[in-house]
Amino acid sequence: MQKISLLLVGLCCSLALAQGHDHDATVNHSFDDPERWAEVFDAPDRQDWQKPQIVLSVLGIDEGIVVADLGAGTGYFTRLLGGYVGVSGKVYAVDVEPKMLEYIETRPRMPGNIVTVLATPDDPKLPPAALDLVLCVNTWHHIDGRMRYLERLRGALRQDGRVAIIDWHEGELPMGPPPGSKLSRESLIAEFTEAGWEVVAESVALPYQYFVIFRPGAPAASVSANDSLPNT
Repeated sequence: MQKISLLLVGLCCSLALAQGHDHDATVNHSFDDPERWAEVFDAPDRQDWQKPQIVLSVLGIDEGIVVADLGAGTGYFTRLLGGYVGVSGKVYAVDVEPKMLEYIETRPRMPGNIVTVLATPDDPKLPPAALDLVLCVNTWHHIDGRMRYLERLRGALRQDGRVAIIDWHEGELPMGPPPGSKLSRESLIAEFTEAGWEVVAESVALPYQYFVIFRPGAPAASVSANDSLPNT
């Protein structure tokens, strides 16, 4: 029952909580207990529905690129991304909770190409024009003032850089937060469109989450659940 209640509280990486006035967070949580959240974020059955290998395949990650795991939490995707980008690449593990970053830094089998970044609620603290990809899993609905936040992400991307958002479908689901804490796919796309971004790909491979990839001003396209994006 404890595991189920934690999942209902929200299986969501832990970027959180600015007090903004537009496009505000749907839910606020404290993530200052990494050991507790590791039971949720790194649960053995997560692989069955999160399908991380499909996610990484759809993203079309090349060795040597620079990626940010935005709302890295306990490093579930951080570790995998580090393996995909290789020794010539780099992964920024970004979180607003220092204890989560400490957990990542001491987690076994974490690649050596990981750089932890202590963000603030309104700023991911990423270097300018440095990233090829930002991956944000189960976190976007935690961010307040998302229009302003998107401008900061735009500034961190290289030319042809992308932002991939994975977040929860609406309605009652076996995993994730309660319905009132979610941000719908339609609202997500509307926000990015308002900020001048366009969809470049979308996958329906995940049973409980939408998976949409954006690029500032790029032409729209789509991929099937098992396809990869063209390498850029």
